[in-house]
Amino acid sequence: MPSPAHHKSAEAFLEAYLRELGAVGGRSPYTIRNYRTDIGSFLAWCGDQGQEPLRTTRQVFREYLTQLKESGMVAASITRRTSTVHGFYKYLHREGATERDLLYGVALPKRPKRLPKVLDPALLDALLASPDPSTPQGLRDRAMFELLYGGGLRISELVSLDLSQVSLADGSAIIHGKGSKERLVLFGEPAMRALETYLESARPALRSEIGNRKPEIGNPLFLNRFGGRLTARSVQTLIKRHAVAAGIAADVHPHLLRHSFATHLLDGGADLRIVQDLLGHSSANTTQIYTHVSQARQAQVSAAAWEKVAEQALEGPRRKRSRSA
Repeated sequence: MPSPAHHKSAEAFLEAYLRELGAVGGRSPYTIRNYRTDIGSFLAWCGDQGQEPLRTTRQVFREYLTQLKESGMVAASITRRTSTVHGFYKYLHREGATERDLLYGVALPKRPKRLPKVLDPALLDALLASPDPSTPQGLRDRAMFELLYGGGLRISELVSLDLSQVSLADGSAIIHGKGSKERLVLFGEPAMRALETYLESARPALRSEIGNRKPEIGNPLFLNRFGGRLTARSVQTLIKRHAVAAGIAADVHPHLLRHSFATHLLDGGADLRIVQDLLGHSSANTTQIYTHVSQARQAQVSAAAWEKVAEQALEGPRRKRSRSA
């Protein structure tokens, strides 16, 4: 006698799967919505093709992925959809809706490696010099940017910093990174000076604006104009605003400073393992991409240098021809 599970439609299983992800898996409503879209798209495609989703095959699913590629969907989105749909079919097998995982063996499409962008040192200096040092907000912004770059911090790590986590005496901070992993980051003299000025001259002024507001949890290092903790979105907006003011045409965001920090360290000859520790990467493979960025930058510098040498070498004969003419 067939299992009661076989009488349910694929759509009914999808609703049950999404409820489980929300209740047990702790997925956010945004993630649940994306799962519904990704899986629902495949189920609808099966219907259009006259295919029964609960009896599909790997070949049918590969044809679906091919159609996504031909429609112009980017590789990263196809990879996500492959993983999401496959997760659903594992659930179907676990629930007894299918005798086996129907998509077992379908490999994820390879995602193209894209090198992270970095800020040229001259543009970085322009960004760091953009905040107005005559205002508390300007001093705060300069200190934030210096610490983002000088410590290689993620934006979430920056805004969650409390005053007690930073030591100006030795230029260090205790960071709570991804997965609640704790690490020590070090930052140089520019960040130390900027932080010292902010703490002495700007933070007390911002702190005084708290008034009757509900006290913050902890003792935030960086405060907004109301004396509360700055949010990641606020910092993103501030960086873009200062980048525009500095005349930087590139799209500047907080993670760009982290990319620049890692690449500039490797450009200067830092050991990969040290950079890995400073960034808080659990695997050296994650940090390895910055070596490719560094090599690409060095190649550009070398090409520009050789071009200049070639121009100088040709300049002599040009001058001689000019005089003889």
